[in-house]
Amino acid sequence: MLYLFGLEMPFNLSEIPFHFYHMAAFLVATTVVLITTPIVKKIGLLSGRFDQPGGRKIHQKPMVRLGGVSIFLGTIAALLTVWGLGGFGVLPPDKEYEIWGVTIGGLAFFLIGLADDLYGLSPFLRLFLQIVVASCAWNVGVQINFLTIPFEGLVSLPDWLSLIVTVLWLVGMTNAINWIDGLDGLAAGVSGIAAVVMLVAGLFIDQAEAALISAALAGAALGFLRYNFNPAQIFMGDGGAYFMGFTLAGVGVIGLVKSVTTVAVVLPYVILAVPILDMSAVILDRLRHGASPFKADKRHLHHRLMRAGLPHRLTVLIIYALTLWVGSIALAVTGLPSGLGYAIGATVLLGLAGWQAWRHAKQ
Repeated sequence: MLYLFGLEMPFNLSEIPFHFYHMAAFLVATTVVLITTPIVKKIGLLSGRFDQPGGRKIHQKPMVRLGGVSIFLGTIAALLTVWGLGGFGVLPPDKEYEIWGVTIGGLAFFLIGLADDLYGLSPFLRLFLQIVVASCAWNVGVQINFLTIPFEGLVSLPDWLSLIVTVLWLVGMTNAINWIDGLDGLAAGVSGIAAVVMLVAGLFIDQAEAALISAALAGAALGFLRYNFNPAQIFMGDGGAYFMGFTLAGVGVIGLVKSVTTVAVVLPYVILAVPILDMSAVILDRLRHGASPFKADKRHLHHRLMRAGLPHRLTVLIIYALTLWVGSIALAVTGLPSGLGYAIGATVLLGLAGWQAWRHAKQ
């Protein structure tokens, strides 16, 4: 018999199909987000927790920035439900520490972002807290122990270098997702697509536990688009962006990089190439012009596309297509059956999006 939170259920665990847990995680997260987001919005409006328009901001009216609360609640509710159903099984201690490291680390990053949304933390305090949390996650097993070096293959890292590389990855990816959160639905859609790709890749390379976290995050992110796609009714804020960025980075470590193959080690960097390259290009451009790399401006890809004459929605859809394209390439290189077909299909889709962008840019 199966016991769910102490209650006896009328079926055996062995009778549940394997992928049921991943589907359950996705659906529970989506449902919770769809239910809680209007409530969070109402609370935000009543308490005056909203973002005013102006400056580099695109929105034209006050917007509640607490949507990350719903994303967090949906993801955690999904994981607790799957855990109660026995979806995580009996994990070895090292794998259990990794799962807890990503989950509790995600909670800590969410709280850092939420505190910034509510009280406005300084950039240096945020960065310091992020480094502390990322270091704690490394200490419990969320570690990058290998890097792929051209012509050398996999290279094992000493602990001190593993700590530095892991913290840079976790903190950098968190802020990369936060930095692309500049248009309605952009960060949620990019994160949702990346999470779906990580889900598929994780299942294919037999990392089912990490894939469960991906499924929950994908459901929460894509469910949030119901209220966040243009014209947005609510923003996720730093809390949501930090939570999704850290969770994606953490799953990339425990679910993909932990698989000691050259292909698996590079997968998270390919899947998340769009926010990584966007952040890298912006930092380099700021430094080249003598500006602070941390000072917000309009140098991001979505800003450049809109300056080229593309409308808001088309800009977001093009970046979605780009994210899906690099994700499909990642699936193809894993050897996934029909992976090449997915990559070809995504390439055609990206080509169509590019053609639409070219048409609008000419006008």
